[in-house]
Amino acid sequence: MAKRKGGNFNDEVKRPRTDDQMVVRRSDDSLVVHSSNEPERTSGLKAPNMQLTGHSAKVLSVKFDPTGKSIATGSFDRNIFLWDVYGECKNYGVLKGHTNAVMDVQWSSDSSTVYSASADKSVSVWDAKKCYRFNKYRGHTGIVNSCASVRRGPPLIVTGSDDTTAMLWDTRMKRAADTMAHQYPVTSVCFSDGADQVFCGGIDNTIQVWDLRKLEVVMKLEGHTDTITGMALSPSGSHLLSNCMDSTLRSWDIRPFCPENRCVKTFRGAKHNYEKSLLKCSWSFDGEKVLSGSTENTVFIWDHSTTELLYHLPGHKGTVNEVVYHPNEPIIASCSNDKTIFLGELV
Repeated sequence: MAKRKGGNFNDEVKRPRTDDQMVVRRSDDSLVVHSSNEPERTSGLKAPNMQLTGHSAKVLSVKFDPTGKSIATGSFDRNIFLWDVYGECKNYGVLKGHTNAVMDVQWSSDSSTVYSASADKSVSVWDAKKCYRFNKYRGHTGIVNSCASVRRGPPLIVTGSDDTTAMLWDTRMKRAADTMAHQYPVTSVCFSDGADQVFCGGIDNTIQVWDLRKLEVVMKLEGHTDTITGMALSPSGSHLLSNCMDSTLRSWDIRPFCPENRCVKTFRGAKHNYEKSLLKCSWSFDGEKVLSGSTENTVFIWDHSTTELLYHLPGHKGTVNEVVYHPNEPIIASCSNDKTIFLGELV
């Protein structure tokens, strides 16, 4: 069974109120008791830091569901774990079926479904409530490195593979809806906000923008000098964040009719190394911060507007493969080669 380890804070709901405590009403109308002798809490986590253990190998991907009540983690141990975010962070589900490492996981927009990309060359679709796989797609002939789902609309996913293709899947169909052929392996994929475009990054250092109506490349984002390892769309849909083995993250303005130089921000500090890990990247829910892990076992969080490094967080004992921000609270989740996941409260 997976285990949870919290900090030294007691359960605030059960503690008796004393004169040196104050009651704060959160946005969800629940009450939180704060003591003047303790740092003020900023989230609903049981403790400021929660460590989740149970995977038997490096954890490669972590995602909050859109409600913020659950996370999914994918691991080199071939399993996907589902966890509660609040309370004891219970491991309430294990999704088994892949025969090789789970490279990436994603949630559907309604939190009912989990999508996974695997080194076993398959893409799986899981019922997140009943914890079973109801679709398995085989079409790729190489490791599937990345998957992405649409924010709204039909149940579409896109996947990128070492077989030099990106594939578009409609989960109501048995086979790939479309195939986007590349010259080199595709290491990261992402949908545009309107799901009419797909961004594909690979070992050619370039992000190709595919128009799904024409099924052709309509733009290339150039500037990185090594393999693209992860991409994420901003909450507004106006900017694309990319992570690269050149040890930089870049923010690209992807709105129509922008100046030719679409790279508007560069973020430095997070390192890549000889491991050649596919480190991912993400945004805060308000679009004001960008996040990444590092091969230096740390979490990096920058201010998107100024590129200032806001947080440089230790704790993990191995490469941090992914860091994601909670949908509506100052909570981050990170996963690492040390086989653990941390849920942490930002102050």
